[in-house]
Amino acid sequence: MPLLNHRRLYLKRLGYDSPPPPTLQTLQELQLRHVCTFAFESLSTLLHLPVPIDLPSVEQKVLLDGRGGYCYELNQMFLALLQELGFEARGITGRVVMGGPPDARTARTHRLSLVILDGVRYVTDVGFGGMVPSAPLQLDTQAVQATPHEPYRLTFHGEEGSYTMWVEVAGEWRGLYVFDLQVQADIDYEIGNWYVSTHPASPFVGQLKVARLAVGQRHTLNNTQYTVHYLGRPSEKCVIENQQALLELLQGTFGIQVPTPLSLHDLFVSDGAA
Repeated sequence: MPLLNHRRLYLKRLGYDSPPPPTLQTLQELQLRHVCTFAFESLSTLLHLPVPIDLPSVEQKVLLDGRGGYCYELNQMFLALLQELGFEARGITGRVVMGGPPDARTARTHRLSLVILDGVRYVTDVGFGGMVPSAPLQLDTQAVQATPHEPYRLTFHGEEGSYTMWVEVAGEWRGLYVFDLQVQADIDYEIGNWYVSTHPASPFVGQLKVARLAVGQRHTLNNTQYTVHYLGRPSEKCVIENQQALLELLQGTFGIQVPTPLSLHDLFVSDGAA
């Protein structure tokens, strides 16, 4: 069965001229290529704009309008591609704990996917900002797992049936999010997305968060604070001092076609930049 037009375009953006087979190698390549091609970004929530997460809207925004998105957009689009390629896959959700205690009971505000290949279960995630894993992770092991970037591992909490995703950064293991395998309905994603995109306590509302990976690098932008994280050497940080420099960074390094006209003046006022 031929791929739908948007899926064909998606694959072409990822460097494929024809649909690859549903294998582990393909899954690994797709995830790495995605996180190095499409930016995680929150321009819509910065500007207090709606973030529709129906698949046609997501594909229009990311594939046709040259934008990026966050987990409810990017992981949904990635899952649709996997399913059309013949992977056994479905969406799941998690609770973000990054920056706080790994056992915190936060809201379900993260979306990722479960993939089963030859009876082996994996989780795949292309929508977790600056610390997104660049490879799928085998679920039923607590061993350290290498990726093209940092090492990751999963721990299982049998009494709750949940897992914690960890990443090693600068010799320290940091908890990112806690998830389980509970089946999700569309309304579950809608509720989580509504909170992330509209609630005053959401870290995305009125904030600019952008990330994109490259070989051995992670590029992140938090409002006007731009950082390049390298493997094996110190990060480089700088403050973006004006709107023109910010627009050039978004378009160049992050590959985002910024909507025009767009004023980011308030971002510099709130961040104290010139």
